[in-house]
Amino acid sequence: MDKYYVYGIKSGRDGRVYVGLSMNPDLRLKQHNHGKTPSTKPWRPWNIIYKKSFESRPEARKEEKRLKSGFGKEFLKSLP
Repeated sequence: MDKYYVYGIKSGRDGRVYVGLSMNPDLRLKQHNHGKTPSTKPWRPWNIIYKKSFESRPEARKEEKRLKSGFGKEFLKSLP
C-alpha cells in the first residue's frame, strides 16, 4: 500500500515555509533544492522541518490544507 506524506520545508535564505504533499518527500526536497520547482527556486536552500505519513491521499490532503492555514504556518515557523 502506498503512503502519502505531508511535508514542511523552511528556506535557509529567509525562513519562509513551504508545505507540500508527496509520495517521496526526500526526492521532493532534492527537487526543491535543485531549482526544479519554480515557486521555491529563489529561496533555496530548503531544509525539511516536518514530515508526516498517511495511508490515504484524502487524509494527507486534509493535513496539507491545515498546515497551509495561518495557524499551520505559524506552527511550522516555530519548529527549529
